[in-house]
Amino acid sequence: MAAIENVQQLLMEQLGKNSGTEIFTTVAQTGKDWYCVNFPVESVIASITVADATGEAALVTTLSAGTTLFMNITAITLTSGVGIGYKE
Repeated sequence: MAAIENVQQLLMEQLGKNSGTEIFTTVAQTGKDWYCVNFPVESVIASITVADATGEAALVTTLSAGTTLFMNITAITLTSGVGIGYKE
C-alpha cells in the first residue's frame, strides 16, 4: 500500500474518484488490496482475510448498514448485502 501523498488525494479516494473502487455482492472477492470497505446496506460476512492483522474471524458476522472497515482487506465473501471496496 503506497503512502498517502496529501489530504486531497485521500479525499478523492474516499469519494470513489479513483479507478480502484469496486462494488460487490456475494461473489467471492480474492486478490484484492483494499484499504477500506463500506457496507451501504446490512451485510453478512461469510469470510474475510486481512493483511497484517489478527482476529479477523471476529468480523464474520452481520454488519449494520453504513459500517466501514478501514484495514488492508485482501479477500472477502458476503452471504448477503453489498460492499464497496476502495483501492489506492
